[in-house]
Amino acid sequence: MIQGMSHVAIWVTDQDEALSFYTEKLGFEVRTDTVIEGFRWLTISTPEQPNLELVLMKPFASPMMDQETVDALMTLIRKGAMANGVLSTNNCRQTYEELKAKGVEFLAPPEERPYGIEAVMRDNSGNWFSLTEPK
Repeated sequence: MIQGMSHVAIWVTDQDEALSFYTEKLGFEVRTDTVIEGFRWLTISTPEQPNLELVLMKPFASPMMDQETVDALMTLIRKGAMANGVLSTNNCRQTYEELKAKGVEFLAPPEERPYGIEAVMRDNSGNWFSLTEPK
């Protein structure tokens, strides 16, 4: 029986740059950083939710993805076409100000929504996330 989600992949354009962004600007911690047969398995999580790891994954040609698909995915990432989820916070306005001061790009400032207060941010690869303080 499935008991939950343990890992979620975030497609990034450069793993080292993404690692720096997520740890230094967003406060995530490294859980795994290892190379297996030329493939880098790089995972991070927040201190508050260590059982859910984000895999910072750079698209690469493999039996599951040909080079044409890799190129298309990289184009979509860079265009900012990838929405990757919701990052929760207990104070959206404060977190927005803190992250903005660290150079995080926001597509929308905090606004009241039916589900809480939300700001929309982008990582350094182009992926965007909702930063939400739930009601």
